[in-house]
Amino acid sequence: MSRIGALFERLGVLGLATAGVVAVANTCLYNVNPGFRAVIFSRLSGIQKGVRGEGSHFFIPLVQTPVQYDCRSRPRSVPTITGTKDLQNVNITLRILFRPVVSRLPDMYMNLGVDYDERVLPSITNEVLKAVVAQFNAAELITQREAVSQRICQELSERASTFGILLDDVSITHLTYGKDFTTAVEAKQVAQQEAEKARYIVEKAEQHKLASIVAAEGDSIGAELLSKAFSRSGNALIELRRIEAAEDIATNLAKNRQVSYLPGGQGVLFNLQMER
Repeated sequence: MSRIGALFERLGVLGLATAGVVAVANTCLYNVNPGFRAVIFSRLSGIQKGVRGEGSHFFIPLVQTPVQYDCRSRPRSVPTITGTKDLQNVNITLRILFRPVVSRLPDMYMNLGVDYDERVLPSITNEVLKAVVAQFNAAELITQREAVSQRICQELSERASTFGILLDDVSITHLTYGKDFTTAVEAKQVAQQEAEKARYIVEKAEQHKLASIVAAEGDSIGAELLSKAFSRSGNALIELRRIEAAEDIATNLAKNRQVSYLPGGQGVLFNLQMER
């Protein structure tokens, strides 16, 4: 019995020792999640130059502190108001996909901290937008939008790279003008529509004029032909037209049931009255 008790006592001590080792190991381990990187700050030597990748790593508690950075692409929208080359106010919203340069994370933590995007992106975005938009007119921002976006992306990427930030995509998501410019554009559209309407009216009047000229020329030619026909045939043509007209009138009257025919002579009605 004494041997069994001693065995259990040893097992208990071994279990406690194992639990203590596991607890110490847990306090000396940290995990770097997928898409993240970590830098180590030491109370003795400051920021270490190396960057820890994904997985579990050891550190010295109370002496070293791991700081993790999200190295995946993240979106951010930066709105700004700036002026064009022709002095028009423009509201522009720029959407940026950004991520940090992994090799520069120690310097970034030393100079900018974890919230580097809050400290850098709004200021450099406003600066680049004002510089680029000032080189274009208000109309060119619409007709050359792709070129403007590429110009902004190029210059903004160069500015961001000095801070250790990579830009995967830069695009203009919102573009509006001031109230005065919008009113001027609407007035211009109305004026263009009225000009088109006036031009249509003028063209219509010209067409009517041409039609009247052609009709008058036709009447003149017809009258000339009739004059020549009269000169050749005398009154025969007039007589022919009179006969044709009489035939048409007789045909129409024959088809009308309300028309009655009476024999020639002026005493027909008197004869009917005397017979009664």
